[in-house]
Amino acid sequence: MIKENQKLFNIIFAIMDAVLCAGSMILAFFIHFHNYQGSYIGLNYYIQALIYIVPIYFILYHYLDLHNSFRHKSFLLETGKVFQANFFGIIFIFVLMFFLKEVHVSRMVILIFGMVNTTLSIINRFIIRKSLRRMRAKGYNLKHLLIVGWNEVSAEFYDKVQSNRGLGYDFVGYLSPDKRDVSSRKIKYVGDFTMLSLLLENKGIDEVIISLEWNEFSELGSLIETCEKAGIKSNLLPFYTKYLPAKPYIDEVEGIPLINIRKVPLDNMLNSFAKRVFDCIVSLVALILISPILVITTIGVKLTSPGPVIYKQERVGRGKKKFYMYKFRSMKMESDGSDMTTWGTKDDDRRTKFGTLIRKFSIDELPQLINVFKGEMSLVGPRPERPYFVDKFRDEIPLYMLKHLVRPGITGWAQINGWRGDTSIEERIKCDIYYIENWTFLLDIKILFLTVFKGIINNSEEI
Repeated sequence: MIKENQKLFNIIFAIMDAVLCAGSMILAFFIHFHNYQGSYIGLNYYIQALIYIVPIYFILYHYLDLHNSFRHKSFLLETGKVFQANFFGIIFIFVLMFFLKEVHVSRMVILIFGMVNTTLSIINRFIIRKSLRRMRAKGYNLKHLLIVGWNEVSAEFYDKVQSNRGLGYDFVGYLSPDKRDVSSRKIKYVGDFTMLSLLLENKGIDEVIISLEWNEFSELGSLIETCEKAGIKSNLLPFYTKYLPAKPYIDEVEGIPLINIRKVPLDNMLNSFAKRVFDCIVSLVALILISPILVITTIGVKLTSPGPVIYKQERVGRGKKKFYMYKFRSMKMESDGSDMTTWGTKDDDRRTKFGTLIRKFSIDELPQLINVFKGEMSLVGPRPERPYFVDKFRDEIPLYMLKHLVRPGITGWAQINGWRGDTSIEERIKCDIYYIENWTFLLDIKILFLTVFKGIINNSEEI
């Protein structure tokens, strides 16, 4: 039943996108020409142009996987794809008008159409997501899963899925060579591996999650074949999943697939270049705009305590290269080097009164824009750490050193999620790795936006 429903939903999505596309063109026409008294190509022409435009938009949306189920997709990722589809769609319309030699077509109408269609598409998907999540939380539009193999990994998978009922998954049960201790979880033991074929025929199962221990892997081939014979999709949840990224990248050498454990989007030269250009432009403009604040802070630091205005502290950056990170000095000068091996605290008596003020509003961090412009840091990325703590955490915290795969940032995914200052290093690293593996330009924009509204005024210490 779920497969038929999904096909119907996909068709409905496509029809709704086509209707929104047509409606956006009509709306764009009236937005631009509502007070226009001169001569212009009439609305009928733009409606006729939809004969070409709607099919092209359908192809773009279909190619970018925007007409399929978004049960597994993040809303941010889907929003990025909508922007991408409309960007290329507008380019297509301009190229089409050029070849048709329609010089009187309003470029502004086309641009407004792109903005309106993008906005309506995003709103439409947001509403559908919310509606489906509510339906699934009430027990409708569920996908029925069977877990084959019960272990620590499959138990964690079960717990996370059960904690978010809006995903719309229901567990039929689990198969295992013997009944396992499921720690009071509400999942049934339905037999050993030999029961798979019978269950797939009679239980209305939509997908199978195969999670085997290393000593059970000899069963893998026959289990997959059984699923394929029954026409049921199977998914692998291997025992080494903790070593895999959220989105594994499959490479190929002479026809043999290789799983790339760490796929870093910023390894792509174009992505890296775009981020670097953005950093340079924004940091330069910001330094110019906030120059009065910088001057006032400089005077304030100089008048309230002896010592240099700018405090330079050695940090570890991309590729484990060391650099000096800049801050406005907010503490009294230390001569014993303890600032390199100790944490700052909220009530640290080393702070000056003026230093407490600028820390409250994160003004002390502003000189790091110079680090960004120099290329030592980025606006967004994992926060850099002092060499002493890097050497300490590299052996204590799993995957800690992966944060040095990209440039460190002034703000990051961990900071906007509350993991800043004297908080869990483990959780902070999880956020850093998520950012590194899932980087997009839109994610950077989101983090900067949330930093402004959530992170500028704070009462916790940055490390």
